[in-house]
Amino acid sequence: MNVELLAMIGAVLVASVVGSLHCAGMCGAFVAMAVGLDREASKARLIAAYNGGRLVTYTLIGVLAGWLGGAFDSGAELVGLQRGAAALAAATMIVIGTAAFLKALGVRLPRVRGPKAVQGAFVHVARVSVRFSPAKRAGAIGLATGLLPCGWLYAFALLAAGTAHPVAGGLVMAAFWMGTLPMLVSLGAGVRLIAGSVGRAAP
Repeated sequence: MNVELLAMIGAVLVASVVGSLHCAGMCGAFVAMAVGLDREASKARLIAAYNGGRLVTYTLIGVLAGWLGGAFDSGAELVGLQRGAAALAAATMIVIGTAAFLKALGVRLPRVRGPKAVQGAFVHVARVSVRFSPAKRAGAIGLATGLLPCGWLYAFALLAAGTAHPVAGGLVMAAFWMGTLPMLVSLGAGVRLIAGSVGRAAP
């Protein structure tokens, strides 16, 4: 593993920890679906299943993004450009950073929406998973989380593409997952605590 990749993984880990409050807002309802509907099931098992599902999906997204970045690099080299995937990822991150700055200043920007087919797939999984056993439901919702139209997730997927390598892309997205883990584990534990306090009204 080279120094450049280690530096990127470290930066991704720090950035995802700092930005994980966004993940709580984006995924909070789905964490509740995954771990809060069945008060009899093991809290630790449900939280592990949900976050394990997220790890699988995020890593696969990173592997695919890294592979696509490598293919983009190969095409770019044919027209005399070097490290095309890294340049594209860097340019995209500048755009995303500028958009975040403008939003902080109160400028209204159009929302980023994912493909309707992908959003529809997530809704379908969420509906069907209600019939699963608690652990399978939590795992299925975790797996489907990568289908959410999340600009934060897309930004890190573009960084994974910038590595131009499937393994490196998978490592980048695994680092993103690790940075979000403390927030979402805490959120899951809090949901179960609320579920135990308010009983049948929790769902």
